[in-house]
Amino acid sequence: MKLPVMPPVLPMLAKSVPTIPTGELGYEPKFDGFRAIVFRDGNDIEIGSRNTKSMNRYFPELVEAFTALLPPRCVIDGEIVLPDAAGVRLDFEALQQRIHPAASRVKMLAETTPARFVAFDLLALGDEDLTQRPYAERRALLAEALAGVPAPIHLTPSTDDPEVATRWFSQFEGAGLDGVMAKPLSGSYQPDKRTMFKIKHARTADCVVAGYRTHKSGPDAIGSLLLGLYAEDKLISVGVIGAFPLARRKELFAELQEFITDFDGHPWAWAEQEAGTRTPREAEGSRWAAGKDLSFTPLRPELVVEVRYEHMEGIRFRHTAQFSRWRPDREPHSCTYEQLEEPVSFDLADVFGGRP
Repeated sequence: MKLPVMPPVLPMLAKSVPTIPTGELGYEPKFDGFRAIVFRDGNDIEIGSRNTKSMNRYFPELVEAFTALLPPRCVIDGEIVLPDAAGVRLDFEALQQRIHPAASRVKMLAETTPARFVAFDLLALGDEDLTQRPYAERRALLAEALAGVPAPIHLTPSTDDPEVATRWFSQFEGAGLDGVMAKPLSGSYQPDKRTMFKIKHARTADCVVAGYRTHKSGPDAIGSLLLGLYAEDKLISVGVIGAFPLARRKELFAELQEFITDFDGHPWAWAEQEAGTRTPREAEGSRWAAGKDLSFTPLRPELVVEVRYEHMEGIRFRHTAQFSRWRPDREPHSCTYEQLEEPVSFDLADVFGGRP
């Protein structure tokens, strides 16, 4: 492989802002997937992840598509995404399952749950390094290079109208998207620099704390708190929170000791027999850290915490929630799914501009 921009390349990043900014900016939907920079030089393909590790082995169907459909020599920044079985919204949980050590399972998943690639920046084309060109020029060249390219490769929608971006922000969440990106039209491509802006959905929910895991720093510090919501009389595992300063982790550990219970009578009592291999989420394993101990210490479901979250993925938070405050005024059984805001339903095919 010999390209004007060679791997590894750290992707350009974005800083979070609370509202959609205005000015000399281009706007794009924010897809929820795996960031990927794709390098193609003839039959040589390299899919670089956000940490620059190769993802070729996990997405053989995309390697095949890139070889067949991309310009012969190019470097393209984008996102690997995976639609759900109905093809109407993104399924981040299913995408995570694609990272598997067994070649046989990778092959099976590539056939049964094929991924797609959403392109949103062009770093090189032919013999030309485009990273110092303004984003507006790179975007125009990308649109030209991918004109007519079919699925599983998509060109992300783009606009310079903040009103359109605002509409996307509310509409596209129903298709499983994260929010909106804003990019300076005159900006160059700056690897590993937060020169773009991201506007993401943020909501709060009151959850029951039903257990904890200890921190890697030692057995006397909290690593994460396990959260639940009630569906009728059943406490459902919805996710975790775990971003605490080390000193606070140790304080939490001491504070929670009085709430420790055994699995007898605990809402997740079935987890006792699987301690060390499972979370209270049925059939979940850690594909990113094989052999990692995922056991937990059960707590009496009496404490309520308010958390910030972005999206739901089925019955769970799609990403790790963030601690807001304790809610001693809330009764645990009042923490139900009914408090959660439902996004407007929207078809993923409409985001891409038409069903493939």
